[in-house]
Amino acid sequence: MADPAVSVTPYWELTFDADGDPDARRRDRLLDGVTRKGVRDLIVFAHGWNNDRSGATRLYDGFFAPIPRLVPAAKIGYVGVVWPSMRFSDEPIPDFPRALAAEMPRRPALDKDTRHALLETFPGRATVIDQIARMLDQQPREEAELEEFGRLVRMLVDVVPPGPQALFAADTLCEGVPQDAPDMLWGSVAAACEEFARALTLLEAPDGAPDGAASFSLPNPWEGAHELLRQATYYAMKRRAGTVGERGLGRVVGQLAAREPEVRVHLVGHSFGARLVSFALRGLPKGVRTVKSVTLLQGAFSHYAFASRLPHDARAGGVLEGQHKRIDGPLVCCYSRHDSALSTMYPLASRMAGDARGVAAQGIGRMLGDKWGALGHDGVQAVPGTKSLELADALKGKLPTSGCVNVDAAAVVRRGGAPAGAHSDVVHRELAQVVLAAGRVK
Repeated sequence: MADPAVSVTPYWELTFDADGDPDARRRDRLLDGVTRKGVRDLIVFAHGWNNDRSGATRLYDGFFAPIPRLVPAAKIGYVGVVWPSMRFSDEPIPDFPRALAAEMPRRPALDKDTRHALLETFPGRATVIDQIARMLDQQPREEAELEEFGRLVRMLVDVVPPGPQALFAADTLCEGVPQDAPDMLWGSVAAACEEFARALTLLEAPDGAPDGAASFSLPNPWEGAHELLRQATYYAMKRRAGTVGERGLGRVVGQLAAREPEVRVHLVGHSFGARLVSFALRGLPKGVRTVKSVTLLQGAFSHYAFASRLPHDARAGGVLEGQHKRIDGPLVCCYSRHDSALSTMYPLASRMAGDARGVAAQGIGRMLGDKWGALGHDGVQAVPGTKSLELADALKGKLPTSGCVNVDAAAVVRRGGAPAGAHSDVVHRELAQVVLAAGRVK
């Protein structure tokens, strides 16, 4: 199968299944092609939430497009990673027209595109998806029906109680036990739905409205149920991203290093793709030093993932502790305060069962920067020596040659409405320049 046409060349596509197994023909075409084309720098980009190959291709085409003009003398190869992830139809994908998503009214019922995406992402679960869709459409009033909805969602995403088997979904560890299981699905589902409904109402309040402005009307808990389904699928994608990164992409980079040790690899990931490329570091064979930079764009995983000790629990550390040291260069984390998917919904989902006060008592603003935060909201945390730069300063001077670097990209990552905000606003020339600067590509 031919790789899709993009505006840059040479371009290869790497396709993985949910277990991290690659399409062998595409992998071999990449390994052989890098040698034939005389590539010196290879930029490997992994998408985040997405429904199909065409969406991923358009993201890669848009992001890669300015690079040949920025470094015309460089011998660059480009790779787009395609892996089975999930996007709800009311969320934009990078560089796609935003009008359609912006005009869609938010309502609990599943539209046909989202239902189709669920069927594609969770094969063999058609009956469960039908039941979920029916409940969202009918919105029964009994609390017991919300609890039944939660049971169906657990069946859909194949979620398990907290324990060692959840390793690939965890971002922090306490004495070897994952600490990021989906608690929102194991407490009161009705309470979780109400909490999400309040958060959505606050997100859609007019700019400048006080935290309590939305309390005059009771939110529909079934809107929260729709969000619970969304967050549960994100949990499954988060788990899958770690698996594909460590068992899939990391091994392929190792194979490339064995064949072409002089090729400089630069990993880039958006959203859960940022988690994927980060977990690829864990999958590198021992001694491989060909990864020269990693750039995370609105990373949808814990800001403590790389920490050796957590500020709120000295017994615990990040699941990727020390992995940034496997890069022969910097790990650059681009973040934006305009990303409401990560500034509000991600921490709310992560902490749902552990804080009875929740968003209604605290207000959205006070949820930021706590132990449930995401990299794409405020950058790498609790890693000694981490540097912090504004985007303009990062583009003016040289980025550090090693360690973690936080870059505030809010100047460009700023467009998008509820519920995701600017989460998908990552196709910018300036962010492409950050990737080149991080990897010393010239």
